[in-house]
Amino acid sequence: MSGQLDYEINKELGECYLFMGDLDKAEEYYGKAMTNNGIHPDPYLGLATIAVQRGQLDDAMLLYRKASSIEADDRSLSGMALIEMERGETAEAFTHFKGALAKNPENLVALFGLVRLAHADARLGEVLPYLQDYLALDPIKHEVRFTLAGCLVNLGRHTEAGNELDQILLQDPANAAARELAEELKRVAA
Repeated sequence: MSGQLDYEINKELGECYLFMGDLDKAEEYYGKAMTNNGIHPDPYLGLATIAVQRGQLDDAMLLYRKASSIEADDRSLSGMALIEMERGETAEAFTHFKGALAKNPENLVALFGLVRLAHADARLGEVLPYLQDYLALDPIKHEVRFTLAGCLVNLGRHTEAGNELDQILLQDPANAAARELAEELKRVAA
């Protein structure tokens, strides 16, 4: 078998075992994939996931960094940001989440992680473009539009928030959360 085929088989087996929750077997096959072909980040990402599940955050961070050194994609950057968030390294996490979204605006882990940090650090204005970028790609993702509306409410931009809620309610008139917030905004405006 060729090195590339061995790599693909071992990586796929690692993913399957990880999905099934057999961390030891997943680790074994990801390790084999790394020895077959050291130019892909996926085995390192898989091993990082295993390390996180085992509570070995330092090891996971090293593996995410290794994956990022091979190919800095949204998955490795999000992984680093999640660990940094867990450690209280909010500035670093914020930067890595933004980097992940620059590479993939549809990465919901990065998007909602960024919103969570922005809310805690009073930086909501900085996340609006990322929410808007996501909605430009998937305009009917109500959870993201509702999050945008919530950020706008927190920033005192009630008219814009109301417009976002109206868009949700046009698509989904039964959306209770959007209806409730829209009614609250109307009461505040009255």
